[in-house]
Amino acid sequence: MIKSNTASPYRYVIGGLTLWAHFATGLSFQSVSPVLPLITDDYGINHTTAGVLVGIVMIIHGAFGIPGGIIVGRVGVWRIYAVSWFMMGALTLTALSPGFEGLMALRIIYGLGVAAMLPATGPLIMQWFRPREVPIITSLNIACVSLGIVVSVSTAAPLADLMGWETVLGLFGAVGLAGAFAWLVWGKVQQGAWEAATPLSPREIWSVLRNKTIFLLGLADTACFSMYVALTGWLPTFYNEERGMSLTEAGFLTSLLPFMGIFAVLLGGFLPLRIRPRRLFFIVPGVMAGIGGLGSFLIDNLAVTYFSVILMGLGAWLYVPSLLTLPIELPGMTPQKVALAWGWIMTASGVGTFIAPLVVGIMKDSTGSFTPGFLIFGLLAWFLCVAGFLLPGTGGHRAQPPSTVASPAPAPD
Repeated sequence: MIKSNTASPYRYVIGGLTLWAHFATGLSFQSVSPVLPLITDDYGINHTTAGVLVGIVMIIHGAFGIPGGIIVGRVGVWRIYAVSWFMMGALTLTALSPGFEGLMALRIIYGLGVAAMLPATGPLIMQWFRPREVPIITSLNIACVSLGIVVSVSTAAPLADLMGWETVLGLFGAVGLAGAFAWLVWGKVQQGAWEAATPLSPREIWSVLRNKTIFLLGLADTACFSMYVALTGWLPTFYNEERGMSLTEAGFLTSLLPFMGIFAVLLGGFLPLRIRPRRLFFIVPGVMAGIGGLGSFLIDNLAVTYFSVILMGLGAWLYVPSLLTLPIELPGMTPQKVALAWGWIMTASGVGTFIAPLVVGIMKDSTGSFTPGFLIFGLLAWFLCVAGFLLPGTGGHRAQPPSTVASPAPAPD
């Protein structure tokens, strides 16, 4: 442990480690999607069971998001990062061909690691970065998640032809395992008053969860991200089975979703520094994601499909930096409360994004078509736009310096 301030150049080392952590998260997040037809053939499972495999990580988020946010304040950021990174690295064992039950277990362990790590990132960047730097490092972290998804979705299928899909998923997991050892060597957490603070009381926990802004953020992310996971998880199979594309071509087309997200989250991190109000970064992306999501599967025209996927990729990521920065900017928020707020967002979106690919798989088995399931979540994504209009006026508050602890008063409704 070290004691320093937000001007310390060591914050760049910490920032680099958080970027690594988020890249490793993205690399394994949707890694099964491009090779799902191979998995279903090898294990003899139906689309419903395959949907559970795709969505299991998100239900773990849903179940452990809020508890993870509470645990951060009790256990400490350094320990949370160390343990969770090793859990993410457990996917390395996929290379040993563990069977379907083993693969599911490894995905659950990975999901638990991500569910613990992501809420800890908020307090970590509050400790090390100046308030004006927080949106920037947040957008870079999310860009790395998107970059990881791009790499895995676009390369998993062609690499599987060379070495088998089990080995490919194991290699993706090894990136997280290497990061765990890097954190043991270089990871540091500043000593501050907040680390010794009394854990949040039930009253404080409830005051955070019932805050209107935080509550709406969770629902908005659930609406858009559910569509994103449903489509990212099933579009490669949809394009392969119903549009006649090869798995490699379908994987490349779907990889445009997270690829466009790299640019979208960078814009989403920098533009709010210049443009107010913050609600615009929910309204505009909501329209983009809604139109693009529907167009990606309703219109059987290759040019329209490419345009729609690109538009959805931009809209589904543009709002994310504002989503994660807003809780930090609310008055009365401490690092512990920020971890809890991020945990709530993970819980809400985790439940929705577990249900989404599962519902699509069930409806495919029962109707013979992906379209009814896609349509449900394509329409639901428009709530991101609606939530932007419902959000209170935002963007006027600045995050408090991480070296101090905010007032213990609950965030106002």
